[in-house]
Formats: sequence, structure tokens, C-alpha cells
Amino acid sequence: MAQNTVKTQDRELPMDKIRNIGIIAHIDAGKTTTSERILFYTGKSYKIGDIDDGNTQMDWMEQEKERGITIVSAATTTFWTPKLPKAMFNAQHRINLIDTPGHVDFTAEVERSLRVLDGGVTVLDAEEGVQSQSETVWRQADKYKVPRICFVNKMDKLGADFKKTLADVEDKLGVKTAIVTYPIGAENSFKGVIMLLEEQAVIWLGDETGAKYEVVEIPEDMKEIAAKERAILVEQICETDDALLEKYLNGEVPTLLELKAALRKATIAYKLVPMYCGTSLRNKGVQPLLDGIVDYLPSPLDVPAAQGTVPREDTIVTRKPDVKEPFAGLAFKIQADPHIGKLTYLRVYSGKIESGSYIYNATRDVTERVGRLVLMHANNREEVPYAEAGEIIGVVGMKDTRTGDTLCVQTSPVILEGISFAEPVISLAIEPKTKADQEKMGTALSKLAEEDPTFRIKTNHETGQTLISGMGELQLEVLVDRMKREFAVEANVGDPQVAYRETITKDGQAEGKYIKQSGGRGQYGHCLLRIKPLARGEGFKFINAIVGGAIPKEFITPIEKGVKEAMENGVVAGYPLVDMEVELYDGSFHEVDSSEIAFKIAGSMALQSAVRAATPVILEPIMKLEITTPDEFMGDVIGDVSSKRGQILGTEQRGNTRIILCQVPLAELSRYVTMLRSMTQGRASSYMEMSHYDPVPSNIAEKIINKEQKN
Repeated sequence: MAQNTVKTQDRELPMDKIRNIGIIAHIDAGKTTTSERILFYTGKSYKIGDIDDGNTQMDWMEQEKERGITIVSAATTTFWTPKLPKAMFNAQHRINLIDTPGHVDFTAEVERSLRVLDGGVTVLDAEEGVQSQSETVWRQADKYKVPRICFVNKMDKLGADFKKTLADVEDKLGVKTAIVTYPIGAENSFKGVIMLLEEQAVIWLGDETGAKYEVVEIPEDMKEIAAKERAILVEQICETDDALLEKYLNGEVPTLLELKAALRKATIAYKLVPMYCGTSLRNKGVQPLLDGIVDYLPSPLDVPAAQGTVPREDTIVTRKPDVKEPFAGLAFKIQADPHIGKLTYLRVYSGKIESGSYIYNATRDVTERVGRLVLMHANNREEVPYAEAGEIIGVVGMKDTRTGDTLCVQTSPVILEGISFAEPVISLAIEPKTKADQEKMGTALSKLAEEDPTFRIKTNHETGQTLISGMGELQLEVLVDRMKREFAVEANVGDPQVAYRETITKDGQAEGKYIKQSGGRGQYGHCLLRIKPLARGEGFKFINAIVGGAIPKEFITPIEKGVKEAMENGVVAGYPLVDMEVELYDGSFHEVDSSEIAFKIAGSMALQSAVRAATPVILEPIMKLEITTPDEFMGDVIGDVSSKRGQILGTEQRGNTRIILCQVPLAELSRYVTMLRSMTQGRASSYMEMSHYDPVPSNIAEKIINKEQKN
């Protein structure tokens, strides 16, 4: 259902007035609720969207409204002029906002958003503190060096504890927090915040929308704590800036502007994390957060310029955020839009892109036509003639571009750092219900796989069975549902299957020789390979150690291709091979009969023989499982985990509940949520995410092999 959107004005704002930010959090921390308030207070929407009512702007998909969760990251553009007195900036700023999912199954959406954002707002639940997915998204943001501020949400909730949440942040995330807004009251009595640097309080009045508030003196009973917390904050800020520190140690009091400028600098340099608090649902605390986004999060000019390599060269080049630079942008998301076809989300790092122009995809070495450019407002679009450095834009009309591809001008090509995604851990067999659905299913699956890099499709040509793989049952369930609704494809779905892997446990070597004589020109390929195990998660390395031209250069790549193809089907039970180094060290060729295909087959034969000699084993995915349960069920829950080959890592008390941290093989966790609920009268909850792969015990490996042989 389309919603009315406000036309974007003032796109010509200078770059220092742009903030590209993402809202990241654990599921149910209040991320979308916070995003909806931001849209309302900035004038982007005229009505506050509510998840329970299913009328949010950012969660626009039918599946999101039905389930009350964010599934896809939604982008929008809005504007904010700081409203509170003593603000650091008082000019209008443009905020390009991406609301990301909190559920671990959709972690790819978070990964690709963080890759292109300049800053982030981490939303935390004031009662729950730092939860597992909060840690995961924090580490993802660390990977891409994204400066963050934190918003401690749900201060009105029973058990809300601001200071405990701060300690949790410092302990679990290993960062130094800086309290910018201090809560006035908690739980039912929460009514506003003290702005420590400004030495004033903001109290929200009875207005239901939270749009009306008063800036007042700090309440008498809180002056002492406010003065103490401010002194700590001033000291923290001064410690990050040599000039300010000297001033401070000499007994001089830095000005408010000096302190804010230093805090901004410290936030961008990851030295401090500004902490805000409020309750988005009760509409309190969001306006200071908006001021904080403008004050402390970076503009495109404040982050390091984008770096990349020149295609087919090792030369590193930089693309500055400047319109005069050659155009370069990163495609970070593909969306199959039912109205306009394929939509490519693009972060523009340098230069300018115009509607109707041609641009070069350096990753795939193809030229693409820019059909139309659109600014996205969740699922609504606003057509624009161009986009410049610092912007996030939707491009209509690109045929070959995929997630992580670099787009640039052909005369000045560059390939920027791409986006890495986790490998799928679970599969489902899927088949169309009717003959008519057969063809449609193939089209639907390939479009969905184009959108989601963690979604894979594999067809067994012998059985004709199609397997779809992903990060979790929920992700696959949503994709099957989308296939039905968006593409009108009915399908039968099998039970979830674990995505096992195979690896080797010791060194091995083997020879691969492919000779075929069939009248006329024959086939000749001959190579020798050494293999050795790599550490878990290191993937695959190929080393060419050929000297003296034993195998000509043109046959090296076909051997590597043959090796890679052979690794797709292991020798124990046919699962993909991982974590091994393959070294090509010798071989021979025939002047006439040698060909690329012969060496490819020889490479494949050599690898399979070498793996058999290297004691291969089956690996299974091990999940990190976090269970929150009332104390009375703790014994039952731990007993159940142990019966599932689980390992208890520790427990943590939080109020009247106990948090149990453990690692359990995925194979043992089918329909675990339902079982846990029935065991605890519906009072326990769980969260799981992929941890690592481990060898399967020999008795279970036997069962897996027997099952595969039957199939």
C-alpha cells in the first residue's frame, strides 16, 4: 500500500550538512519505532507509524506488517534543523536514513547497509542491555569502522536501568561510553532527560505525539548527580584532545562549543560513544537524539575517502567525496520491484551520476545504462535527474549489476572494496506444485537470489531436486512466502536440512592424468597436487608452484577451475569441501593433444584422489544459543541443551530471569523455539546465530553418510 511522501527539497545542501546513518539493534529493541519517530519529528510523515497497527513507513512489506519485524533494510531521506538551545549546528541537515533488520536470519541486510553508511545509531533495550544480536551488529559496524552513538530505549519499561546498560556496553562491546543525556526518572516515572553539556533539562509534556517539550532548569533533586556526571563527561572529552587537556589541567574551563567539537572528533575517531536515552514508544528523548546525529556523527567529508584498485592492476586509487572527481559508486542492494523491475541501490562516493547516462561496471567489465534515478522513501520513489557524491540513490534499468559491484566511468576505472557475506547453514528441498509453476519458480528463485546474497539455489541434475539454502528457517520461510505472493508460484517445501561441509585433517597429494585417444586429435592433461588443511573459516587457497614451464601458463586457470568444481562435492557424503590449501607443483603436457578441458578434468581427478588420502571428515554448523528463562525452568532447559549435544558456556542473572549461553549443533535445533515454549509454559525465549563449524562425531557421521547413500 503506497503512502504519501513529502517531496525532497534542498538537495543542494553542502556535503558537510549530509548524514548517511543506519539504525541497528537486536530484534525488539525498538529500532523501527525509533525510525518512525525520527520521520515524524523531521516532518517526513504526518502520522506516527505503529508496528502493532501495521502502518509503519519503514516496515512496508506485507510479511513485515504481519510478523511485526523488519526483514529488508529500508532507506529514506529527511531533513533536520537542531531545535534545542545551545546546539552545535543550527542549520538544516539532510539525513539519509537506513532502518535495518534485527533478526539474525537477515544479517546480510545489516552487513550491506553498514558497508555504505558513514555513521550508526545503536538502539538498546534499557532492561535487556546488550543482547546477542546487538553484539553481532556492533562487530559488523567495527569491521567497516562506522562511528556510532547509542540510544538506550524503553526507559519507561519495568526493570529499565540506564547505568547497568552503560556498564553492559563497556563490558561486552569494549568501548568507552560518554553520557550526553541523563534520564530523569525511570520506568513509570521517566519524564525527560538532562542534557549534561548544556546544563539544562528537557521535559516532555502531556502531548501524545511527544512533539511538545520544555527546556527547563535541572530539577533541584538532580543537580548534584548532574554536576557529578558532567564533570566526568568533561574529563572524558578533554582526555581525547591534547589542547583541551592542557587547558583543563591548568584549571581553565573549556567552552561548550570546544567540548562539543572535541566530542564530535572523538566519536568519529571511535574514542568515545555518546549515550542518549529515552522511550520511542512514549515519544520521549528522540529530539535530543536527532540533534546528536547532526552534532556527533560524520558527514561524508569526515570519513576517509573511498579506496579501491584499478582493474587488472594492483594500483590503489582514492576517490574523494567531491563532485569534480570521476564518478564512483558501490551497488549495495538489489530489489525486485513489481512496478519498475530491478532496482539497484547505490552509494555515490565521488562525482555525479545522471539519469539516461551510461556507466561502467568495473567488477563485471560491462557497460550499464542508467534508466532512471529515484530517491527512495521506504517503498515509495521520487524521480530525480542526478545524484552526487555523498548520496544514496536507487537506479532503475541495470541488467547485470549485482550486490557489491563497483560502478564508475570507464575512462577512470576503479574497483572499491566489496561486501562479504556469511555462507548459508540450512537448506530446504522445494518443488513446484504444478507443471505451470515449474518455469515460474525458476524465474522467481533467481530474482530472489539476486536480491539476497545469502540465499542460494542448487539443482541436483540426477534427481531433479531443487535445494534452497539460507541463514535460517525464518529467512527461507519468508522467501517461499514472497515467491507465492509476488510471483504467484505455489510450491511444496521439504523439511529443513543442515548445510554440512567436508574438510581434510592432514596433508595429502595425488596425481591427475586425463588421456583420451579417439581418432584424430586426442586429449592430454596431467598435474600433481599437494593439499593441506587450513584453520576453520579460512576457505580455499590455490598456489601455483610450477617452475620451468612443466605446465604452460594457459592451462593453470583450467586446473584451478577443475579443483574448485571438484570441491563442490566432497568424497565422504558429497558436501562442499572447505578450509584447504591446494598447491599445483608439477605436471606435463602434450604439444598437440593438451587442452583446457583436459587439464580441468585432470585437476578435478587429482583433487578427489588427494582428498581421499587426507582423511576427510564431515563438519557441522554449531550455533551460538542464548536462552532467557525464568529461574524455575533453568534446570529443565540446561538438561535439554545437554541432551542435544550442547555445551553450556555460562549463565547470567538479569532480574528474575536467567540467561543461559551455550553452543549447540544446528542439526539438534529443529523447531527448537516451539519446544522451548512448551517446556517453559511459553515464558522462555531464545536467540541463535551461527558460531562456527566443528567435525561431526563418528556415530553421527555414519548416519549422515548412510542417508546420503540412500538418496
